[in-house]
Amino acid sequence: MSLTMYSASVPVFVRMLGNMQNWLDKAEAHAVARKFDSVNYLGLRLAPDMLPFSRQIQIASDGAKGCVARLAGLEVPKWDDSEATLADLRARVVKTSDYVQTFGAGQIDGSEEREILLPTRQGEPLRFTGESYLKHFVLPNFYFHATTTYALLRHAGVELGKRDYLGAA
Repeated sequence: MSLTMYSASVPVFVRMLGNMQNWLDKAEAHAVARKFDSVNYLGLRLAPDMLPFSRQIQIASDGAKGCVARLAGLEVPKWDDSEATLADLRARVVKTSDYVQTFGAGQIDGSEEREILLPTRQGEPLRFTGESYLKHFVLPNFYFHATTTYALLRHAGVELGKRDYLGAA
């Protein structure tokens, strides 16, 4: 099977979002075992000027749902960033995975040359072709925030290893 826009997006997001669900489960178990409130994870940062743990998950979620919607030529759904517990964040990851899985190959394949306009705070949108958007913007950004989520949990003492990051083979 050849690499397609669909195979390079939907299954990739679904797998890593599933891995993130497992990390959150392990984080909850870690908090219970150590007898502290798991809400303490939400504000974790590796540096004072970085976004907290909760935003890392929200941004990864936004990247995945935004990518598939834009590649399919659809409006990106807007979700509140109101998660206040680990359970809320897990529900968001599940909701994102469920949404991403509603897209079929017929909606995504052939989007390599689709013009993608990404709004910016400065007003002038970033312009991409579908392929460059996926390969050079979304996937690196998605993995950046997923990796940061993983690193924050590891830093907090959650027992995660490389196999947890990569997921089951």
